[in-house]
Amino acid sequence: MKPIWIVDDDQSIRFVLEKALLREGLPTRSFTNPREVLKALDALVDGEGPQVLVSDIRMPGGSGLDLLATIKQRMPGLPVIIMTAFSDLDSAVSAFSSGAFEYLPKPFDLPKAIELIRRAVGESQREDVAEEKLTEAPEMLGQAPAMQDVFRGIGRLAQSHVTVLITGESGSGKELVAHALHKHSPRASQPFVAINTAAIPKDLLESELFGHERGAFTGAQASRRGRFEQADGGTLFLDEIGDMPFDLQTRLLRVLSDGHFYRVGGHNAVKANVRVIAATHQDLEQRVKEGVFREDLYHRLNVIRLRLPALRERREDVPVLARYFLQRSAQQLGVEAKRISDAALDQLSHFQFPGNVRQLENICHWLTVMAPAQVIEVKDLPPEVQVLSTSPAALAPAVALASGMASAVNANSTPLAAAPATDSPTASDSGASAAFSGLGVNPSSWEPGLEQEALALLNAGRTDVWDALTRRFETSLIQAALVTTRGRRIEAAQKLGIGRNTITRKIQELGIDE
Repeated sequence: MKPIWIVDDDQSIRFVLEKALLREGLPTRSFTNPREVLKALDALVDGEGPQVLVSDIRMPGGSGLDLLATIKQRMPGLPVIIMTAFSDLDSAVSAFSSGAFEYLPKPFDLPKAIELIRRAVGESQREDVAEEKLTEAPEMLGQAPAMQDVFRGIGRLAQSHVTVLITGESGSGKELVAHALHKHSPRASQPFVAINTAAIPKDLLESELFGHERGAFTGAQASRRGRFEQADGGTLFLDEIGDMPFDLQTRLLRVLSDGHFYRVGGHNAVKANVRVIAATHQDLEQRVKEGVFREDLYHRLNVIRLRLPALRERREDVPVLARYFLQRSAQQLGVEAKRISDAALDQLSHFQFPGNVRQLENICHWLTVMAPAQVIEVKDLPPEVQVLSTSPAALAPAVALASGMASAVNANSTPLAAAPATDSPTASDSGASAAFSGLGVNPSSWEPGLEQEALALLNAGRTDVWDALTRRFETSLIQAALVTTRGRRIEAAQKLGIGRNTITRKIQELGIDE
């Protein structure tokens, strides 16, 4: 095992730490000033070096902060603990801003100091493994069996030209799968063109897909190639295909059938050699039954289907994804990557991630900016991760009850039996916000009411208890988000960790009056 390097001009400090660490089975090497450390670093060969560096901040032979800066340049993954008898704000800020693992004021409690060093050793070993993985980080990460099935599917389909339908919840990484299918296909050297069919207004989508001729409509001052022509020879990714307008589905079906189409306002057929990959978070079979999606187009797209699992179905991938996103966020921001404790990773792994991988990435970016120390602890995680660590579906009835939704039932929903009085907050115009506030402060207050409400409905012979309560939960949740964002849907969706298409669809389905 690599040794713990101790740097301090005080012989008694070195002696105490050496003896305590040796009793713990941790080898040590001591230095009296930074110059000796730098000389020892210069003499190292590959694979050698310290496991952790513990350094005083002020020594006759140089500054511990200067040593920290040099160490971080040479060995960026090495945890460095800074000790000082001068417990002032400037020292603490300087230590952490320079990348210290932790700041240890003197005099320190020896058992706590050893515990801190042990944590740093564990982090060092974990970071060694993580760095090895990140140096060869593929375009997709995942060790879970469900993701391995996806990887196998990509491997089998990559060399084919067959149409692929990717299904999965918003934020689960469907476009990454499409990119991978293209990258490993014979078309890899040709264009990959993506379009979100739900994000473009209906009257512009046809022109976006098929292009237009000059003068085809007001503002068409020049001819323009559409996405099919831009992707000629390559791959066209149609995201959120389930939201495509019905009349455009007919034109898409014709292109998929023979590869020919007409520009808007055009009279000459255009042929494009394009592999189409489509994706949706919607249940297309249900959309077909509802008459809003063509059955023949569904069968044309559904040649091969790849289902991408939600992040809650692959919890074992959360740690490696979190470390990867922390590393990437740090690179984007030009700062040192933060580390995350086992306890914080465990808490993250139990979160439901309604926004899936995209939400985890956003959380890691938030932590890179907002976490106060280099090591992320449970207390540093966003509030929603600390509070809502159980299934949103399981919490749905509870939140609905806690928010006093019995007094604000949507006109389209069936009223439920009044819940017994509890200690939960009373409903108000922002009743949903009060519900979540109450849930965070006293999460057990809704349980008696929930149980009695469920029993009353079940004994009454109701068979739609789950759907009725869940509908009201979703209504409350979205209304609360819209209140906090003053009606801005995109910002509300971001706060909830869902896609903007999802919130728009839910608002329509639930009949929410903004």
